[in-house]
Amino acid sequence: MNTCDICNKNFTKKSDLIRHRRVHTGEKPFSCDQCGNTFSRKSVLNKHKQRHTGDKPFSCDQCEKTFARKDKLTLHKRIHTGEKPFSCDQCDKTFSQNIHLTNHKRIHTGEKPFSCDQCKKTFATGSQLTNHKRIHTGEKPYSCDHCAKSFSNSSNLTIHKRIHGTIKEETTDKTDFLVSSTDNMKGTGEDNLEIIKEETMNETDFLIKELANENEEMEPLGVECNVEFQEETDD
Repeated sequence: MNTCDICNKNFTKKSDLIRHRRVHTGEKPFSCDQCGNTFSRKSVLNKHKQRHTGDKPFSCDQCEKTFARKDKLTLHKRIHTGEKPFSCDQCDKTFSQNIHLTNHKRIHTGEKPFSCDQCKKTFATGSQLTNHKRIHTGEKPYSCDHCAKSFSNSSNLTIHKRIHGTIKEETTDKTDFLVSSTDNMKGTGEDNLEIIKEETMNETDFLIKELANENEEMEPLGVECNVEFQEETDD
């Protein structure tokens, strides 16, 4: 038996223990020769390299969309089937991806494992923390390609683009397919919209709440001044 001397977790193979120890040490011995990014496992590096090659060998047999990884195709197919295999054991809500279930469960537990190193505010998801940190840095990486305005998160950019009337044209292939093919999908229209929300929010189940918090924090504070001044008079 191969046991980790840090957390006492056991592994049947020594190679599995070696890979596991990198969780504790932060070691990332595998580097990409094109962009310099490093990874703890060779398999993850190989998946990453597909971004550079543009190779997408896995295709959907219903809409012909292609993917670099088989697991991404599996997730995509649930858009067509309406499958939500991950269910919450505390309520009746189901999800198409396990990460969405994990984030959802924090609603019940109140867990907020991601903390800001500048103000100590805590968040339920990593994406919430990323959005929040831009309050401190002032970073606005999402810019409108029709005007010079920029935003701290993609959701606010999407809302802004409605001013230009470009939202319909710039929707993803996935959303276009769902809007045009609801007759071929299982479930109600409301279910389909939920699938769109799940597949496009990237584990940001709490995005709307976080945007509200961000806007509240960014709003200038109005401070009432109670100091009285005497009017100057000519001597």
